[in-house]
Amino acid sequence: MKQKEPSGHLPSLRMTTEKYGSHEDQIGDLYLPVNSRPAVICLLHGGFWRMPYGRDQMNAIAHDLVARGFAVWNLEYRRLGTPTGGWPNTGADVIDGIEYLSTLVAKGADLDLDRIALVGHSAGGHLALWAAAQALRSSCGVRLKAVVGEAPVSDLELAYKMGLGRGAVLELLNATPEDKPEYYAAASPFNLLPFCIPQLVIHGTHDDAVPIEMSKAYAAAALAAGDSIEFAELPDSDHMAFLDPASTAHGAVCTWLSSVFLGRQHRTVD
Repeated sequence: MKQKEPSGHLPSLRMTTEKYGSHEDQIGDLYLPVNSRPAVICLLHGGFWRMPYGRDQMNAIAHDLVARGFAVWNLEYRRLGTPTGGWPNTGADVIDGIEYLSTLVAKGADLDLDRIALVGHSAGGHLALWAAAQALRSSCGVRLKAVVGEAPVSDLELAYKMGLGRGAVLELLNATPEDKPEYYAAASPFNLLPFCIPQLVIHGTHDDAVPIEMSKAYAAAALAAGDSIEFAELPDSDHMAFLDPASTAHGAVCTWLSSVFLGRQHRTVD
């Protein structure tokens, strides 16, 4: 694996860009810390599944996480605005990208595949939660330890009714809930509970892109389904706070991830 040594304030940062498929968007950036066999954080960016929003949104977060001793796999996926973007290809890319971690280890990457967490923001939060459900139901080559939804679009039918992202859900699934209820049932994390791994759903009260009420309802449903979940409400945060490594929002996510990987007991929703 050819490694790049980027300039800047993290001289120990090692990053490689790897393709997990033949499409130009089936690509990811792997960041490795100096410590051996690190836990892996798979990042999934938001942007309502649309071009031109890409994984560069998560670059600053990736740098911070690797400085904390995590390996980071910052995934790209096919998005709306490309000829083959949309469902089910967007979701399939995420699964393929996660499973590619096994290939990276076979190619020499020093990763602990027993300690993988998915962290997704906004539409990426939808993809992270959805992928956690798929991992439970399939025989994929990696085991997920935990999943974090940062202001996630966790209920696609509700998001459609709310018109979030100027009709982004309709564009993603190319159908209304009335036309194709089975599409929404299969693609919406709210309909796929439980996941049987620890979850953190975290949301700012000042979010004007994805209402916090969606996360509250999702967290209550996950708890009722038997999942171990923590819901964190951040009174000082908006929708984009999670992209700032200096924010309270990102700090809360890092604290929770550390507690999961160190084996401490995590809280559940009241």
